[in-house]
Amino acid sequence: MPRSAAIVLTASFLAAPVTGQPALDITLKQGTRREAQTRDQLRRLVTAYDVSPWVFTKSIVIDERSTPHSHPVLTLHARHLKDDDLLLSTFVHEQFHWPLAQKSELTEEAIKELRGIFPTVPGRMPEGAQDEHSTYLHLLVCYLEWHAIQQLLGELRARQVMEFWATDHYTWVYKTVLDRERDIGSVLAKYKLLPARPSA
Repeated sequence: MPRSAAIVLTASFLAAPVTGQPALDITLKQGTRREAQTRDQLRRLVTAYDVSPWVFTKSIVIDERSTPHSHPVLTLHARHLKDDDLLLSTFVHEQFHWPLAQKSELTEEAIKELRGIFPTVPGRMPEGAQDEHSTYLHLLVCYLEWHAIQQLLGELRARQVMEFWATDHYTWVYKTVLDRERDIGSVLAKYKLLPARPSA
């Protein structure tokens, strides 16, 4: 499946990411061993990888009983203790909800355009998200996640992560991001919702 090389991430988010290696404020919801291990794993990952271009909130909760979500506090579960790439991808995914929420008017305009491109989308898990609007939103979020993890992990590992997600949750969304990358990227670029490419 060819990459869409024409979409270059040069436009800037209006909401600025945290600069420098982020010192995350991580709390444990249940206080279990698995949560503590996930906290340590995440701290190791943000030291090993320069995630600073994609960190928009430093407050993190680890809750092994919760599904990952971005608001009101970014919350991760303890499911990926044995897979650093999946945890890193989940972390970046939830971070991208923040700038899109902060620029809600532009995000809604982008969603309106996506409705024209994809008139019918699934409105339930696992193919879609919680409802149709959330599915359109996740086309944006998952596209941003895909490009961020390519820069963090390299194209091969990033594709392996995306192909795993495409069998796990938001399955239609992840498949569509890979299949219709150019279309979704063009919408993000039009509404200036693409992050700047980090310098080498």
